Amino acid sequence: MLSDITLGQYYPGGSLLHRMDARVKIVLLIGFLVAIFVFDSAIAYTVFCAVTLFLMLTSKVPMRMMLRSLKPLWWIILFTFAIHVFTTPGEEIAHIWVLSMTWEGVRHGFFICLRLVLLILLSSLLTFTTSPLALTDAMEALLSPFRRFGLPAHELAMMMTIALRFVPTLIEETDRIIKAQKSRGADFESGNLLSRLKAMIPILVPLFLSAFRRADDLAMAMEARCYRGGVGRTRMKALRTSAIDYVAVAAFVGMLAALAGCEVMGL
Repeated sequence: MLSDITLGQYYPGGSLLHRMDARVKIVLLIGFLVAIFVFDSAIAYTVFCAVTLFLMLTSKVPMRMMLRSLKPLWWIILFTFAIHVFTTPGEEIAHIWVLSMTWEGVRHGFFICLRLVLLILLSSLLTFTTSPLALTDAMEALLSPFRRFGLPAHELAMMMTIALRFVPTLIEETDRIIKAQKSRGADFESGNLLSRLKAMIPILVPLFLSAFRRADDLAMAMEARCYRGGVGRTRMKALRTSAIDYVAVAAFVGMLAALAGCEVMGL
């Protein structure tokens, strides 16, 4: 269902995660995702799951919304698990036709799928607890050191945030078009694959037209407000780090040090 896609949605609130500096949240998210792919012990994944659950509860975002972000990708997760179960060599559990299921494949597939679930949940937490404007300012601030190499930090951050911001809008527009076409007798579920692809044309054409129209309206609105890029622009709310951000960074560094120590000791 299109309503299950939560990418780009912001859930207003006053939790600790909502009050953190957006720059710190982006850096910690990147560091967390790197750590998930670096550490592969059972203790590390137990810690990652516990921290993710703690952050989900601390954010005060409804658990239903958080878990809904996994629903559109469940088939990718299951497919990834099946690939590892049947392609990883090891001690055989069962033999299905020419495929062999192994204990090593089950273990490896479970951890890979757990990585995907944590990646999705943590990324969703960032968008749920950070407004689009704060994301724009944070990405521009993080990319600004690369301006000396010719990188248009402001323009790149603006494009990324506009794209993220319009994902829910386009999803809502797509759902509205599908319902309108169904009310006119359109059938999107019966027939072979080619017939279903042809049935998507009445959805894609008005969706593209609507997207171009929205882009044109946005460009005209930005020009009417004298938007000329990032040169000389100021912010109504400046980004500031607080005690919460320093505590979060210290806790993250401490977690990494503890996990590295466990890896060295072979735990």
